[in-house]
Amino acid sequence: MSLPTKTRAWSIREIRKDSFDGIVLQEDVPLPKLGERDVLVQIEAVSLNYRDLAIPRGLYPFVIDLPVVPGSDSAGTVLATGPKVTRVSKGDRVCTLFNEQHLANPITPEAAASGLGGAVDGTLRNYAVFGEHCLVKAPSSLSVIEASTLTCAPLTAWNALYGLQSNILKAGDWVLTQGTGGVSLIAIQFAVAAGATVVATTSSSDKANALKKLGAHHILNYNETRNWGEAARSLTPGGRGFDHILEIGGAASIAQSFNAIRMEGVITIIGFLSSSEKQPAAMDILNHVCVVRGIFVGSRQQFEEMNRAIESTKIRPLVDSKIFSFDELKEAYQYQWEQKHFGKVVIQVSN
Repeated sequence: MSLPTKTRAWSIREIRKDSFDGIVLQEDVPLPKLGERDVLVQIEAVSLNYRDLAIPRGLYPFVIDLPVVPGSDSAGTVLATGPKVTRVSKGDRVCTLFNEQHLANPITPEAAASGLGGAVDGTLRNYAVFGEHCLVKAPSSLSVIEASTLTCAPLTAWNALYGLQSNILKAGDWVLTQGTGGVSLIAIQFAVAAGATVVATTSSSDKANALKKLGAHHILNYNETRNWGEAARSLTPGGRGFDHILEIGGAASIAQSFNAIRMEGVITIIGFLSSSEKQPAAMDILNHVCVVRGIFVGSRQQFEEMNRAIESTKIRPLVDSKIFSFDELKEAYQYQWEQKHFGKVVIQVSN
C-alpha cells in the first residue's frame, strides 16, 4: 500500500472576532518528504482546548503564524519513519507534544515559541510529518480517543503537581482544583491516585456529583459560598491551608487562592489571563509566604512520566459524550465555545 503524499487539513486563514469562519478546510495539501529523523503519522483523533478557540478569534496572547493548521492535541498511528528514527516504529500509536522543542525542563524561549497549532502547523489534518523528537508513545491502556486528550490538559496538570521538584505531590497532601475544565478534571484523578485529599470547586450540584465520582473528597459551590478560599482552607487539618492549588480562574479567583494556600505552598497559574485583568502583585505573594508558579504545559520527559503513571494507575481521561467528525470542526468549536461540554471535546479524524 503506497503512502499518502497529500492530506486534507483545516487552516486558520484569518482572525474573526465574532465567529470561527476564518477556519477553512483545504483539500490535497502536499505532505513534505520524509527526512532522516521524520515520522509520517495518520492522525486519528484530536481533542480541543480553549486555546484552539481563542486563536481564530484573536484572543490568544502568544506567538501565532497565520495561516496555520490548528490543533495541538492528537493521537495517531505511525505509518512510516525515516532511516535514523529510533524513538518510534511503524504501527506505534503516538501523541503529539504541545511545544515541539520542549524536550526537558527548564523550558527555553525557543521551546515556548514552538507551539503546535499556533507557531507551527498543528494536528487538524488527516496525515502529518513530525520530527521524531516531538512524539511520545501513547499509553497502551487508553483508546485513541482518550489518548488524544493527553497533549495539553493532563500534561499541564501533571506539571502543576509534579513539575516543581522542591514541592512535588505526595501522599497526604491537600490539593485544591477549580471548576470542571480538562486540567482540573484530570488533576483530581492524579491527586487521588497519589493519596492526596482533593477539594474541588464548581458552580452546580450536577457537576458536584460528577466531581465526586472522579474522587474529589470535598466540593464547594463557589456561587453559594462567596469566600470559598477561606471555606476551603477550613477543611484542611488545623486550617493550615493547601499544599497545591491549580489556579484556573485568573484575576477573578486568585485572591481566593491566596486565602486558601498554606505557607510555602504552591499556587500554579494555568492558562493565560487577559491583559485587562489585574494580576497578582509581588506583595500578595510575600504576604502569604507562598510560591506562585506559571507553567507552559510540560516537557516530553514529563509526558513520558505521566503516561507511565496513567498505565500503572489505570486512569482514564474524561471525554465528553459527543464525538465530532473531522468535517464537523466548526460545530465542535462552537459546542465548546458555548460550554456545552463536560470532559474533553474530541474530533475523530479517521476511523
